[in-house]
Amino acid sequence: MAIVVLVVHEDRPEAVAQADVLAAALVTDGHRVDRSDDPDFVSSGVDDATELVVSLGGDGSILRAVNLLDGRTAPVLGVNHGELGYLTTVEPVDAHASVSRVLAGQYDLEERMMLRVEMFRANEDVPEVVGYALNEVVVERGAGGQTVRVAVSLDGEPFTSYAADGLIAATPTGSTAYAFSARGPIVDPLHRAIQLTPVSPHMLFDRTLVLDPSTEVGMEVLGRRAAACTLDGRSVANLKGGDRVVCTAAERVARLVTFAPRDLRGLLVNRFGLADR
Repeated sequence: MAIVVLVVHEDRPEAVAQADVLAAALVTDGHRVDRSDDPDFVSSGVDDATELVVSLGGDGSILRAVNLLDGRTAPVLGVNHGELGYLTTVEPVDAHASVSRVLAGQYDLEERMMLRVEMFRANEDVPEVVGYALNEVVVERGAGGQTVRVAVSLDGEPFTSYAADGLIAATPTGSTAYAFSARGPIVDPLHRAIQLTPVSPHMLFDRTLVLDPSTEVGMEVLGRRAAACTLDGRSVANLKGGDRVVCTAAERVARLVTFAPRDLRGLLVNRFGLADR
């Protein structure tokens, strides 16, 4: 018997319906199934005994699954019920067969770089928040606020200050997420690097920096304008002048199930309709 956790996008009826069918089939196969849309499910529903996490949704559901694992080594299989599905592996029609293959050990893994993020209050040396991100950490203006000024340091040395709507520190996996909408580069997701991309910058220097993964990136809010810090779209802290966010490559990785080498060329061609150009 294997323990399988289904992370379900509750606002997509087709994902919920498939979760019903898949859960019933897996129970018939002799496995235990826990579901994120069960009212009794809490984050402790994913523990060291979990052998597989199946995400039914889009890329956001994958991010949620990785966050629920919190560094545990169970692999994540993404079933695409989203629009783009950069991180998902299989289509809904193949879900049960794919889960069975994984539980039989017939699969490969991609290990994706993650970021470790610490948030320090002004003049404090102990972080108030420690978190992890598969896609990105963002320091951005507060709701309804004006542009923010963010001083950036690299490996503890001052670099420059940005005046912008926000600043994104992304992994290669995150290069096709928020950073892409801010005109950052697309980076092969198996690469290791940190991309620092400003959002709507009000300054001449507006290019993305592609940094060595060992770089420690510090972002300090300057002035009195309110800011916020998010990890993979999750709000983790409101920031004010002097507060700092520091990110580095994490010691943990996201382990995504694949059944063949991921074809970045084909993925981009299909997702962006490049063959028709």
